[in-house]
Amino acid sequence: MKITSTSSICPVLVCLCFVQRCYGTAHHSSIKVTRNQTKHIESETEVHHRPKRGWVWNQFFVLEEHMGPDPQYVGKLHSNSDKGDGSVKYILTGEGAGTIFIIDDTTGDIHSTKSLDREQKTHYVLHAQAIDRRTNKPLEPESEFIIKVQDINDNAPKFTDGPYIVTVPEMSDMGTSVLQVTATDADDPTYGNSARVVYSILQGQPYFSVDPKTGVIRTALHNMDREAREHYSVVIQAKDMAGQVGGLSGSTTVNITLTDVNDNPPRFPQKHYQLYVPESAQVGSAVGKIKANDADTGSNADMTYSIINGDGIGIFSISTDKETREGILSLKKPLNYEKKKSYTLTIEGANTHLDFRFSHLGPFKDATMLKIIVGDVDEPPLFSMPSYVMEVYENAKIGTVVGTVLAQDPDSANSLVRYFIDYSAEDDRCFNIDANTGTIRTTKVLDREETPWYNITVAASEKDNPGLLSHVTVGIRVLDVNDNPPELAREYDIVVCENSKPGQVIHTISATDKDDFANGPRFNFLLDERLSINPNFTLKDNEDNTASILTRRRRFSRTIQDVYYLPIMISDGGIPSLSSSSTLTVRVCACERDGRVRTCHAEAFLSSAGLSTGALIAILLCVVILLAIVVLFITLRRSKKEPLILSEEDVRENVVTYDDEGGGEEDTEAFDITALRNPSAAEELKYRRDIRPEVKLTPRHQTLSTLESIDVQEFIKQKLAEADLDPSVPPYDSLQTYAYEGQRSEAGSISSLDSATTQSDQDYHYLGDWGPEFKKLAELYGEIESERTT
Repeated sequence: MKITSTSSICPVLVCLCFVQRCYGTAHHSSIKVTRNQTKHIESETEVHHRPKRGWVWNQFFVLEEHMGPDPQYVGKLHSNSDKGDGSVKYILTGEGAGTIFIIDDTTGDIHSTKSLDREQKTHYVLHAQAIDRRTNKPLEPESEFIIKVQDINDNAPKFTDGPYIVTVPEMSDMGTSVLQVTATDADDPTYGNSARVVYSILQGQPYFSVDPKTGVIRTALHNMDREAREHYSVVIQAKDMAGQVGGLSGSTTVNITLTDVNDNPPRFPQKHYQLYVPESAQVGSAVGKIKANDADTGSNADMTYSIINGDGIGIFSISTDKETREGILSLKKPLNYEKKKSYTLTIEGANTHLDFRFSHLGPFKDATMLKIIVGDVDEPPLFSMPSYVMEVYENAKIGTVVGTVLAQDPDSANSLVRYFIDYSAEDDRCFNIDANTGTIRTTKVLDREETPWYNITVAASEKDNPGLLSHVTVGIRVLDVNDNPPELAREYDIVVCENSKPGQVIHTISATDKDDFANGPRFNFLLDERLSINPNFTLKDNEDNTASILTRRRRFSRTIQDVYYLPIMISDGGIPSLSSSSTLTVRVCACERDGRVRTCHAEAFLSSAGLSTGALIAILLCVVILLAIVVLFITLRRSKKEPLILSEEDVRENVVTYDDEGGGEEDTEAFDITALRNPSAAEELKYRRDIRPEVKLTPRHQTLSTLESIDVQEFIKQKLAEADLDPSVPPYDSLQTYAYEGQRSEAGSISSLDSATTQSDQDYHYLGDWGPEFKKLAELYGEIESERTT
């Protein structure tokens, strides 16, 4: 079977086909040996000999992007078994068979029915087979071949990373590499010039250039200055077909920025400046600003300012503001218009970051002249000293001169000055000052022991301008006078043992003095010389502001004398010397052999408290009696009271119990309300509570008329007056209570408490007329009445 291919488009393909036809049999048999073995048909006997090759193999080509009206011819399949009678049938299988590629099963011609794109798929692998049309048996073994899609220039170069942003330092040498751009072409780089790209610059000349083959962009000028132009927009074009006519092209933009270098020194806009500063400017404050211009940016424009010359170097200082790059002029010392009216300074500004490549451009610093004019200001008075320290003795008379302060007007007018002490609300005003002379005097007698030091503030103002004030601190030290005698440092509890020996130190005492050390220590101790020599104790001055008490005899007895009193004298070292006397108390105690105190006389402690043993016993006895009374009282209060009458057979419907501690059986009027119901018979009818009274029942209409004619209020007032004026009515502390509930009901009482024990013949049929509320009661009494009748 022979595979042939024709192409009228590319003569190279025709040559290749001709070469393959001439030399293809031997060549392909060496490549496709394994695929050209004859297959066994049905059950034929295997023949071990090299079969004759029936296929002529070839590689087909199809042009991409074919747009013709007819299918594109690809090639032809042919078998040696084909005699041209149509008995051989060709079958095509594989990638795109039947859809992209179709075959004429009789002639073996292959056509492409669709337009192909090499950039999507470069080749297709297919299989060809020839069979007998009558028997459907293979005439040749199946053969594999490839259809390659032939490239055409249908893709323009593309810059996938554009647009670009890049920087290059200014003043760079010509040919400095800036950036390399790369364009990609989707066409076949192995076939023709479709993917061969060259670069060119469309915009950006004459500042930059591009290498046609590599795409490297370089600077094209010497010393490009950022201060002249900073940004450049360069357009680069990439064209395939090696730049020939008909090639496709693409472009991209490269934005190039020149970065700054320190190639510009700082410059002051002017060579001479003038600044006005009032003499009242505060030391340390900023009085002016100055700035040198630098065309560079960033750290290349950083600079420092300094004063390099002038008569104001010691008066002014300059610092640099890092953000604004300004020189801040500050005052180091106070100005005085009356002494100097102007100053001259030479100020220099220099870059801090130097680039030695550009040192030939000159020194990267500049200087200017600054003249400072001092302005005259009406200033407050100026004290002769920044502070004053004065002294005055304590106990000095009121009006004693302490010292004098002096202030003058620093202005040329030399106005008069007035003085006063600036007291706060809580200050103790111990001094005053003469408004004209500034002399300070005392207004109180001072005590060093109370306040040894005073700090006052003196203010001075001009007479013509009181609003301008200046202040000064005056410290007044109060000098000591020996006006306090020495005294014992504390109260001493001195103990002497009964078994002490002569010359034994039993205690050491010390003294204090409120005066200063010059009028206090050293102290002198001695026994009171006005008394006779003490036979029991003596005093030794240790000459270190302490004294020791020593015994003069052997053994002491508590039973004979348990307390000794030792008067002493203490004098200080002041001029004149002051002294004081004190009395020491020495107690006699029993001690151990090593000197530890075992016990002292107990009576001394009792007497010191002011109570004797008998008094303590009497107080204890009174406390015990008082506790016993309290316990007895609580016991009586907790005991329960038994009722006088216990009646378990009380058949009344309502039992009212009164817990009343009245005056006995005579006190019956507290709960007898008969007087309210019938006041006219109150004095005649008085009944005992424990005896049932025999009262004659009166008709109902008589009772109602009697109650309506009674003035109950007047009766209550009468009974109240009798109870208040009669002292013989028992009990004297009783409370008589009267209750009045108004007129009685027309129905009367239905209670059985006051009814007779015999059966009543009263008619209760009227209860049925009182309404549904009394229906049950009417039925109940109606049944009782019927039972009585029966």
